[in-house]
Formats: sequence, structure tokens, C-alpha cells
Amino acid sequence: MTQSLNDPMTQPASAARRPRMSNPSRLLFMLTAWAIVLMPFLFWRATWFGRALSDAQIENYLHDESKPRHIQHALIQIGDRMQAKQAKPERWYPELVRLAGNPVEEIRNTDAWVIGQDTSRPEFHETLLKMLQDVSLTVRGNAALSLVRFGDASGRPQIVAMLQPAKVTSSAAGRVADTAKAGDAVRAGTLLAKVQKETGETVEIRSPITGRVRAMQVSARTQVAQRAELATVDPDSNQVWEALRALYLVGQAEDLPAVTPYARGLADMPVRVRQQAVLTEEAIRQRSGS
Repeated sequence: MTQSLNDPMTQPASAARRPRMSNPSRLLFMLTAWAIVLMPFLFWRATWFGRALSDAQIENYLHDESKPRHIQHALIQIGDRMQAKQAKPERWYPELVRLAGNPVEEIRNTDAWVIGQDTSRPEFHETLLKMLQDVSLTVRGNAALSLVRFGDASGRPQIVAMLQPAKVTSSAAGRVADTAKAGDAVRAGTLLAKVQKETGETVEIRSPITGRVRAMQVSARTQVAQRAELATVDPDSNQVWEALRALYLVGQAEDLPAVTPYARGLADMPVRVRQQAVLTEEAIRQRSGS
């Protein structure tokens, strides 16, 4: 009679004596495994702005100054309601005007987009005009785009600037300690260089826009003066596309030098950008008679 392979008598003695995991160890292992799976989900849920918020949550998030992303989440939810023309978001309109002066750039940037969703409000129009003077390049651009919804071309210079590379200068004199590299993809706020002042203080120089580093004008250990040019950053395709769409409506003949290169096709730009640039160029020429 042959023995089954599962018969304990056929197993090596070492296998029979293999220690079993204790219950506390097994529980710890399971909890660790759950944490590995659950933590990314919780992080995604906490940072995903598409998650619907109740009225009470929007109210709380709008005033949560300790968590700027909560304020952004609430703003985007209000913007969605404004677009859908439902759920009476007017109760939060005074907050939208107030947040245009928030010290956090990302909040002002989101706010400029949201305010543009309701063109019936004169206080929004006035707020956007003030935001054209914001210290942030991206906030000025978003305010200019929103003003086009109001039929106001006051922000046309800012829109044209969105098509052009951003020149990044040093806010302090000192020795360059570290730099990004040409070709690096960057987001608005990405660190481009560090400048160490004579006092030992380190100043961080960050990208004003999302895009790609075209060139670094300095290298590590270079001495630079205040306001010296450090880098050039090309805008990303989304920014270019939005600017071209706006100039389709308000662009003038003097804007063509900024539009035409995209109509001819630039490397790293998707087809939709070239197509929009062609349409924008044609619209401007028809409007100006050129």
C-alpha cells in the first residue's frame, strides 16, 4: 500500500517541526498588510477634489486655514455647483470674494477659476480685475481667463504671457547651492535652485508655472546678483491651450507673434494645441483684417 503525499509519515522531520506563527504575530501581519493597502486609498481620498461634500463640510472646509487643500476642495465643489446651476451656492459668494486675498497662492488660483463660473455678479468682475495685479503669474493668468467669460479683455496681456516662457530670477544675491536640470518637468512651486546668502541663509527659488525647464542659466557654486536670471521654463500644454482658446475670442493682431509658433507646431506640444493655434490665428486675422 502506498502512502499519500500528505501523510505526515512521508514528510521530512524538519517540516513537521516547523514553528507556527503565533496569533499575535498573525494579527500584526494582517494589520500591516491592510495598512499597506488602505493608506494609499486614504491619501487619495483625502486629496481627491472630486469627492462630493455636504453643505456643512463645505462650510467647515472654507474656514480650515490650517489645511489649504480643504479650502481648495470646497472651492472646487462650489464651482461644480455653479456650473450645474443647482444647490444654491450663492450663500458662499462672499467667501469667494474674501478668498481672493488669501495668502496661499494655490487658493487664490483656484478661486480665480471658480469666480469665473458666474458672470452675473458684478462683485466677481471687480474681484477678478484686482487679481490681475496679483504677485503670482498663475493667479494673474487664471483671473485673465475668467474675465474673458465676462466679455472683458482687460487681461489680454496676461493671457499672451501664458504662451511665453517664464524667466525665473533670483530674489537674493549669493552663491547657487543647487539647481534643477534643463529638460526637467516641473509644476508651479517646484524647486529650481537654492541661493545661499552671505549671512548663511538659504533662499529657495521655485518655478512660477507648470511646464518644462528649457534652460538653466547658472550652475552650482555660481555667484549671482539679486534679480539675476537663473532659468527659463516653458509653459505646459494645458496652459497654452487655455490661453489660445481665450485669444480666439479676444486676441489682437499684435498677439500673433506669440500664437504663430504654436500654429506651426512646436516639439512636445500635442496636436490639439496646434489645431487650436491655427483656429486662433485665423480668428485674429479675420478680426484685424490682416
